[in-house]
Amino acid sequence: MIPDQHDPAVPGGSADKFDDEDYPAYTMGRAADMLGASQNFLRSLDEAGLIEPQRSAGGHRRYSRRQLRIAARVRELVDQGTAIDAACRIVSLEDQLHEAQQQNSSPQRAD
Repeated sequence: MIPDQHDPAVPGGSADKFDDEDYPAYTMGRAADMLGASQNFLRSLDEAGLIEPQRSAGGHRRYSRRQLRIAARVRELVDQGTAIDAACRIVSLEDQLHEAQQQNSSPQRAD
């Protein structure tokens, strides 16, 4: 039986991991297959500091869905002819801009 994530008997159970964007569910090989990229491409994103995958007990890289979306964006830019270091910088700046826009659109607290 698959546990129900709303079941109070399973607080924080494994069913919550299915909805967690940051849960490191994908191995390097699977992530590379999903992106249509090489494992070296993923390693280069790690080396650039753009994506820092978690490590399994055996030391293997594990990627989350959020990290795969970032990698896919970099891959898109690289496929368009952008150098990988420039693509990583562009994605990093896009992320910073998105955060700033979210902060500016949220209601301001009165001091």
